Amino acid sequence: MEHKIYRVVSCESVRPFTLMVTFDDGSRQTIDFRPILAGEIYGPLKDEKFFDQVEIDPEVHTLVWPNGADFDPATLHDWPEHIDEMKKMAERWGKVNV
Repeated sequence: MEHKIYRVVSCESVRPFTLMVTFDDGSRQTIDFRPILAGEIYGPLKDEKFFDQVEIDPEVHTLVWPNGADFDPATLHDWPEHIDEMKKMAERWGKVNV
């Protein structure tokens, strides 16, 4: 199975907790992260000021936050294919931290 390598080249906030992410192949994804903000790593991103501290890591070329939260660029690139599983994982993460 081939795992394509993508790099995030820019991101722009378009709504609270929603970023337009541009990749090195020229494609874009508008991603609403709210459904997956749960658990120890992604839960802190529910704070909008903290979420807005997103940056692009210059080494791995993906979105990162100050607490170490990040995503595989391929997951971001193909977000519609992954969102249902990400939501299921977020439900589990939320239950663990209740």
